[in-house]
Amino acid sequence: MTTVVGPAESARRATKEYGSKEPAIKERPMADEYLPNPNLKIWIDGKLVPPAQATVSVFSHGLLYGDGVFEGIRVYNGRIFEGPAHMKRFALSLKAIRLEIPYTMDQLVDAMKQTIKANNTIDGYIRLVAARGPGTLGIHPFRTVAPNVFIICDRIQMFDPEMYEKGMKVITASTIRNHPNALSPQIKSLNYLNNIMAKIEAIDAGCLEAVMLNHEGYVGECTGDNLFIVQGGKLRTPATHCGLLGGVTRRLVLKMAQKRGIATDESTLTRADLYYSDEMFITGTGAEVCPVTEIDKRPVGDGKPGAITKQLIADFRAHIKSGEDMLA
Repeated sequence: MTTVVGPAESARRATKEYGSKEPAIKERPMADEYLPNPNLKIWIDGKLVPPAQATVSVFSHGLLYGDGVFEGIRVYNGRIFEGPAHMKRFALSLKAIRLEIPYTMDQLVDAMKQTIKANNTIDGYIRLVAARGPGTLGIHPFRTVAPNVFIICDRIQMFDPEMYEKGMKVITASTIRNHPNALSPQIKSLNYLNNIMAKIEAIDAGCLEAVMLNHEGYVGECTGDNLFIVQGGKLRTPATHCGLLGGVTRRLVLKMAQKRGIATDESTLTRADLYYSDEMFITGTGAEVCPVTEIDKRPVGDGKPGAITKQLIADFRAHIKSGEDMLA
């Protein structure tokens, strides 16, 4: 008969066998602040349920292999921000990995609205996920049953509010972006492991974000955000062929800059371009627009958010208040 032991007993046995001074497994209780709000309502496969009931099988290929896609979408004043752009990208990601779901994009928009209403969300964040469903333990993607689709609507805070005023520090990670022939960066997949490894590098360096280079050594993007710099009054950002996700907020910022008459350039950037830049900021659905004032221990410009950065942050906030490009 097989005896099942818990992590504490496993640690004791490993310590005895290998003579380690530290336990092989450290017990780390989950902090309450990281647990989901039990009062949330999660939309999963057509039903609104509390988090404890919003579950998927341990045989889900989304869990076992990261086989699925997602979108992160902001809610401002009870409305879905840049909804059409997000849904278009979601549909293209599904098509790219050949994952068919039993819902149209319009039906998912209605489901998101239901979830917003059920959670009384005014300002928040939506995570829309489609994962290939449970199946065999092999990697075969079509030996699975129905996919899981779920929607979480909750709050999100990527960075300390002070960083939006004073700027943040970043590093350049040694972990690179995926090669585009391995996995297209335009697919917003559930597999973020290389981004996570770069994020760990940033945290170890006392930062919250890291710049990731591509396979050729050129600038790609950050672990969860797109990157912009200002050089000689021109707004520059890596082109999408440099191995980055064409972010919805990235596109909006380029549009706002052009309205301001600010010259824009989507091309190839080197690490030296970052070091020599006058200003720098990141963009993303979760991050919004946040200035960067130091990279790899080097100040960006004079070490303070620059004029163009501050103007675009102000324009972004005004755009949010306007209600433009939002789904009610």
